[in-house]
Amino acid sequence: MQFTSEQRLDDGILEREFTLGEIPGTLWTPESAAPAPLILMAHNNGLPKAQPRLMARARHTAASGYAVATIDAAGCGDRPRSTADERARADLRRAMQAGEPVDEIFESFIGPLVEKAAPEWQTILDALLSLPEIGGPVGYSGWAALGVRLAAIEPRIEAAGFFAGGYVPHAQREEARQVTIPLLFLLQWDDEGNPRQRALELFDAFGSKEKTLHANLGGHTGTPWFEVEDGDRFFGRHLK
Repeated sequence: MQFTSEQRLDDGILEREFTLGEIPGTLWTPESAAPAPLILMAHNNGLPKAQPRLMARARHTAASGYAVATIDAAGCGDRPRSTADERARADLRRAMQAGEPVDEIFESFIGPLVEKAAPEWQTILDALLSLPEIGGPVGYSGWAALGVRLAAIEPRIEAAGFFAGGYVPHAQREEARQVTIPLLFLLQWDDEGNPRQRALELFDAFGSKEKTLHANLGGHTGTPWFEVEDGDRFFGRHLK
């Protein structure tokens, strides 16, 4: 892992850009003498790691005493997209504009993204846990489809917060039964891109004995800011 830039923010948080191979990322660490627990903060497909809402969440969570890391996975941010990715995105836009069913397109598009992103995140996790300022335990926050896969295969993740917006492939809907860690599941009740019943069925499928559903009125990007604060309290119960 190579750090390429750093800045100290007003609240004392150290924000550093890094690369690991071809993977670019950002790490925020709090001012602390003790190693901090780590939260992996993943954005939905296609968005850059510098997306303002993600940056605000990461900085707020780091100020609560966590190391927070995010990356641009394959096809996200400035990383090149494959011809197949571009074709799938074009097919998706066309189908949505025409009012046609889109599940099959989402399945062929999102499934491969999850398959590519999960091992990259595990590689990043290995590198982050080798840093002296990060001591674990580890949490996950963000994109549900990827989070389900990581929670099912990565034993170092001890708690997770999932955003229900976005398509979750069939493979991850089945893997949800293998997820047994504590969960906080955020649902926007009027999310235009994610049928409410499908999200509720996913929540029901999780094998966790402790799982909490927070539902708020509003569309896809309308998650209230207080859910970030509630998320920090959730992680505080399980990572500190």
